[in-house]
Amino acid sequence: MAESSSNADGSSKMIGLILFAVVILMLIIAMLTEGSGEMAFHPMDQFVVSPLFGEGAVHWYTITNATLWMALAIGGIALLLVVGSRGRAIVPSRAQSMAELAFGMVHKMVEDICGREGLKYFPYIMTLFCFITFANFLGLLPKSFATTSHIAVTGLLALFVFFAVTILGFVKHGTHFLGLFWVTAAPLPLRPILAVIEVISYFVRPVSHSIRLAGNIMAGHAVIKVFAGFAAVALISPVSVLAITAIYGLEVLVAFIQAYVFTILTCVYLRDALHPGH
Repeated sequence: MAESSSNADGSSKMIGLILFAVVILMLIIAMLTEGSGEMAFHPMDQFVVSPLFGEGAVHWYTITNATLWMALAIGGIALLLVVGSRGRAIVPSRAQSMAELAFGMVHKMVEDICGREGLKYFPYIMTLFCFITFANFLGLLPKSFATTSHIAVTGLLALFVFFAVTILGFVKHGTHFLGLFWVTAAPLPLRPILAVIEVISYFVRPVSHSIRLAGNIMAGHAVIKVFAGFAAVALISPVSVLAITAIYGLEVLVAFIQAYVFTILTCVYLRDALHPGH
C-alpha cells in the first residue's frame, strides 16, 4: 500500500512538472510572438463586465452581461425545481430526479452538520447551492459569462452568510455567542491568545469564503483561454487542444465541487451560530 501510494505521488509530481514545463514553453512563445504581431491574446478580457445594450459606463442600474447570465441561472433553477418537478410523479422524470437528488443532498447536509434545528434555514442554503451550481455550469458554455468569477458576486453571497449567522448567533444566545471565541479546552494562559486568533479567523471568513469560489472559477477560465490562444500555433496546437480538453473536464468537476464547498462552509458557520462554544 505504501509503495503504491509512493508511486502515485511520484506520478502526480511528474505530471505536474510536465504541465508546468508546457505552460512555461507556451509563455515563452507568447512573449516572442506578441511583439511581432503574430499572436496576442488577453485571457482576462472574458471577465470584463459590459453593458448588454449599447456602450458606455456601467452603473448600478445598467443591464450587463453579468446581469443576463445571473438571470439565466435563476431561470434554470426555476425550470428544474418548479417546472421540472411540477408533476410529482411516482416514477420521476429526469428533471424531477435531478431536483430530488439536489434537494435530498442539501437537506441531508444541513441536518448532518447543523442538526434538526438547522432545517428551518434549509431554503436559504438550498437557494445558495442551486444558484452557485447553475452559475458555475452556465459559465462553462461557449461565449458565456462566468458570474461567479467576480468577487463582487461571491463576496456579496459570503457577506450575506456572515451577517446572517452572526446576527442569528447573538439573537439566539446573546453574549453567550462570544463563547465561540473562548477555547475552554485549552490551558488558561493560552486562552486569550487563542481568542485573538479565533476573532481574526472569524472576520476573515467572508474573505476566504468568497475568494475560494471566485479564484477557482477565474483561474480555470483564464487557463483555458491561455491554452486556446496557443491553438493557432501549429507547433504546439495538438498539445494545446489536449490541454483544453483536460482542463475543461477538470472545470466541470470544479464547478460542482466549489458549489458544494461553499454550501458546506455555510452549514458549518450556521452550526457555530446555533451551537457556539468549544
